[in-house]
Amino acid sequence: MKQMLASGVRKLLPSGAVGGLEEAYRKSRVRLVSARYGNPAKGLKVIAVTGTNGKTTTVAYLNEILKEAGKKTAMFSTAVIEVAGDARRNDLNATVATTAQMQRFFREAKRAGVDYVVMEFPSHAIHQHKLAGVPVEMAIMTNLTQDHLDYHGTMEAYAEVKGRLFALNPKYIVLNRDDEWFDYFDKFRATSQKITYGKSAEAEARIDHVKLFRKGTELGMLIDHQTKLELATALPGDFNAYNVAAAVSGAYLLGIDIQDIIEGVANLESVPGRFERVVEGLAYDVIVDYAHTPDGLEKFLTAAKAITKNRIILVFGACGDRDRGKRPIMGEIAAKLADRIFLTDEESYNEDPQVIRDMIFDGIEKAHGAMKTTEVADRYEAIKKALSVAKKGDTVLITGMGHEVYRIVEGKRIPWNDAAAVREILDQSK
Repeated sequence: MKQMLASGVRKLLPSGAVGGLEEAYRKSRVRLVSARYGNPAKGLKVIAVTGTNGKTTTVAYLNEILKEAGKKTAMFSTAVIEVAGDARRNDLNATVATTAQMQRFFREAKRAGVDYVVMEFPSHAIHQHKLAGVPVEMAIMTNLTQDHLDYHGTMEAYAEVKGRLFALNPKYIVLNRDDEWFDYFDKFRATSQKITYGKSAEAEARIDHVKLFRKGTELGMLIDHQTKLELATALPGDFNAYNVAAAVSGAYLLGIDIQDIIEGVANLESVPGRFERVVEGLAYDVIVDYAHTPDGLEKFLTAAKAITKNRIILVFGACGDRDRGKRPIMGEIAAKLADRIFLTDEESYNEDPQVIRDMIFDGIEKAHGAMKTTEVADRYEAIKKALSVAKKGDTVLITGMGHEVYRIVEGKRIPWNDAAAVREILDQSK
């Protein structure tokens, strides 16, 4: 009914008027719903992590650091929801839930008496005022790369929406000094302290070395030219060094003890759907990751190549009803970095999946990767074929769905999980 009413209004009114009505409705709705639940976010210390990639993992690192320091926390991420140590898989297929669901989460956190709430602040939620009125103690930026242009239109508009978080005058701001959009976000001021992280010599929390392993990463950081940290994490990849650095920088501003920071980073053993090693004991690796943007896919493939002895075998596709412009770009990236490609369906939503695959394949062809590409529409069969050709020393990468437990195809939810599909196929082959 709500969708039908909205559609009817859009047909009757000019676009400008519709936009104004939507803004007014969303702002009033979040106020009303929040009041209905007793304004539960009021008084909470919220650490908001935003950016295109890395939000979920950064939130998870910071949550572990704070817990190691003896703090009681609540966490809301794309992959996991946790309150006072009670964690559950986020099966909502959304980074931020409905307004009512978020208010229930805040109420649960307040009743648990948490010291900090650590959560993702995606651009859609900011633009739609879903988190309006939430007191942001700290705002952390991971990076800004191409995504959601179907919604925002341009990178400039995308950045402007992200910037609204930093315009809330948080007490602390944490920025990626190496990000292309750093200067844009650096114009915002923190009411107390701001810190930058990265490999740049100008970063105040500088990553001075990174060593990659098959099952983890070691890195060193130098903060304020005097505090030296040697860190180890079970999550591989140079990009995860940046996620560690973002979380460490935030914890440092909060005055968390250095040893607690080091131990907290080490405590995070895995994040569902984020460089998730699915099975052990095989001659080859099988890894599931949420990588669904050009930047995310490139960083994931690069990280996997650095720790793979033989071939990279990639199973991937792209989401329907989303940024169409990134599809051929992702195809080019796959062709350049993968040794074998199985092009398949992801979530087509209401789009023709063949159109989606064709757009990706255009990029693959442009990068001269057609000969190493096999198109298999059925995702289960694509994974099965990829596993069947894997040899000793190979790595099979399955991207796009990550932690998710269902797919949306032709408007219907279909139970699905990449890791579960892998285990089922391998069990059947025994």
